[in-house]
Amino acid sequence: MKIDLNKENDKLIISLEGRLDTNTSPELESEYKKLDEKNIVLDLEKLNYISSAGLRVLLTMQKEMNKKGSLEIINVCDEVLDIFEVTGFNDILNIK
Repeated sequence: MKIDLNKENDKLIISLEGRLDTNTSPELESEYKKLDEKNIVLDLEKLNYISSAGLRVLLTMQKEMNKKGSLEIINVCDEVLDIFEVTGFNDILNIK
């Protein structure tokens, strides 16, 4: 998985590419824990798969960001959106 960080105005955009699974979710979690941002946009345009381990990281990020700012998830492909819907995460995550 590839992670790109770009600052735009008052938001940090985190773009993910590839698979967010058991092997790669610790990498995203590690990057997120280093941040002290109030507004994060998670761009999943190039993310083609997410496992339960990846869902756990997104849930943790959403819960923490709800307390200190905002987390928006954008450009979700159909395959990942289906996973969000089946698991009920579409009701928990702030998907635009």
